[in-house]
Amino acid sequence: MDFNDTPEEAAFRAEAAAWLKDNVPTQDELAGLDDIAAAKLWQKRKYDAGWACIRWEKKYGGREATAIEQVIWNQEEAKFSTPGGVFVIGQGMAAPTLMTWGKPEHHDRFLPKLASGEEIWCQLFSEPAGGSDLAALRTKAERDGDDWVINGQKIWTSGAHYSDYGILVVRTDPNVPKHKGLSYFFLDMKSPGVEIKPIKQLTGGANFNEVYFTDVRIPDSQRLGEVGQGWQVALTTLMNERAAIGGGGAGVNVEVAYRIASEVMIDDKPAIEDSAVRAKLADWYVQESGLRFTGYRSMTAMSRGEIPGPENSIGKLVGAPKTQEMASYCMDLLEMSGAIWDDKLSKEAGRLQLTYMGAPGGRIAGGTDEIMANIIAERVLGMPQEPRMDKGMSFNEVPTGSN
Repeated sequence: MDFNDTPEEAAFRAEAAAWLKDNVPTQDELAGLDDIAAAKLWQKRKYDAGWACIRWEKKYGGREATAIEQVIWNQEEAKFSTPGGVFVIGQGMAAPTLMTWGKPEHHDRFLPKLASGEEIWCQLFSEPAGGSDLAALRTKAERDGDDWVINGQKIWTSGAHYSDYGILVVRTDPNVPKHKGLSYFFLDMKSPGVEIKPIKQLTGGANFNEVYFTDVRIPDSQRLGEVGQGWQVALTTLMNERAAIGGGGAGVNVEVAYRIASEVMIDDKPAIEDSAVRAKLADWYVQESGLRFTGYRSMTAMSRGEIPGPENSIGKLVGAPKTQEMASYCMDLLEMSGAIWDDKLSKEAGRLQLTYMGAPGGRIAGGTDEIMANIIAERVLGMPQEPRMDKGMSFNEVPTGSN
């Protein structure tokens, strides 16, 4: 693959760069806005100019760009400090699932507002008793006329407290094997019976949540896929999730590590001259390059209309531990000052410390390291599956701790 821009791609890059230069919000524009308001301001500005969700159809707010043009846009936007992050689940996970499994009326109603940032979505998958086994979920849905009545609990739901809608997998039939008794819905997060409780994190933030459902009613018209087809629909979300979250952490990269190694001293010489430090930087550079080119491969597959495959698990399995290791190593290079976590006093405005404290969550969200390794082993390398004692067993017959 030739990674040099064609004349058409170079022109697209120049157009994107020029628009970004003139339109990225200034600090004065963002002053007084919270993170959500700032992100919405930037997203709406992109939408109005045709730069939001550029691979989507024009009628939904995109510009029907190619996969390579998406890569170019991402590269150019990354050169600026822009507000965002709250739209990843909606645009990167919920929207592709709606496009694949939703009806035309779903597309018309929800995709434009996802692209413009008017509505934010969350993902209601994980449960306290399920661990990393999504198919072990126990939140149930029972049919009542044209509605479904939902009862249960979800956990680790990012952004639930500020989301307008959520995608939800529930159990509609406990009398069949666990993967076959699931159904997939989307719901209004302001629905009666939805209770959201933020979880205080190690970083001091509270972006994750517990979400409780007590007799929550969802119209059957908000079901994606057939009843009992929830696992297949969820796989569409999960494959896009691993493509969307990629390496699992943008807080620290090899450029940051290089900059720090160039500024701190070891034995009266810049750390960058130390062979052990240089070896570390070289390893991380190779890993980041591999992740970038693997991402390009996924973009190429999507440009052909293919759903992202299990190979996207590589990005998360490699990227999340790499990010944690880099943050830890850079803090060690800074010696005692590396323990200072203050955006005004710390090197890199506290980004190292925030990344280090948040990295364990990145190794769990979207599937743990162990789950990613299993996916790669079984679905990429073709190795035998791990033994499953519940295979073929009805879900209500699976032993639990209370049995």
